[in-house]
Amino acid sequence: MVKMAASQNQRPSRSSQADAKVHSRILAVDYGRKRIGLALSDELCLTARPLATLVRVNRRKDMNRLREICREHQVKQVIVGQPLHMTGESSPLAEEAARFAARLGKEAGLPVELVDERLTTWEARGIVSETRGPSRGAAPIDNVAAAVFLREYLERKPRESHSVAGGGS
Repeated sequence: MVKMAASQNQRPSRSSQADAKVHSRILAVDYGRKRIGLALSDELCLTARPLATLVRVNRRKDMNRLREICREHQVKQVIVGQPLHMTGESSPLAEEAARFAARLGKEAGLPVELVDERLTTWEARGIVSETRGPSRGAAPIDNVAAAVFLREYLERKPRESHSVAGGGS
């Protein structure tokens, strides 16, 4: 607190702190073997919106695209959905998602957290059905599923935990 109060007398430092808090978006990643669903929080980490569904190419290109998206949207944290069984036990895909999350954190240089994504695809199908009407094809809903677990994540976390680490130093 004392350090923060002292820095408030210096205009550039206070501006930097405000910018850090304003630009603290969270990217949600719905990992899949064929597609990666993405959702993004607003700058205050109050809302979640679907962003895109990426068709997987290969690890290197997928990581490059995700790094660029993080840079473009000023992402400060990433959450990756972990598809657990209904019993809470890990699945082979959940283990893949954990490895993917670790690699993404290392490659993007950002904190990455695994979150339980059970039933999010089911909920996403319901949302898409309500908003778009009866399905006219197999439109990917991975980005909507990512928005569902991002919304749940934001609702569980106190607002101050979304500020950038070290922003108050």
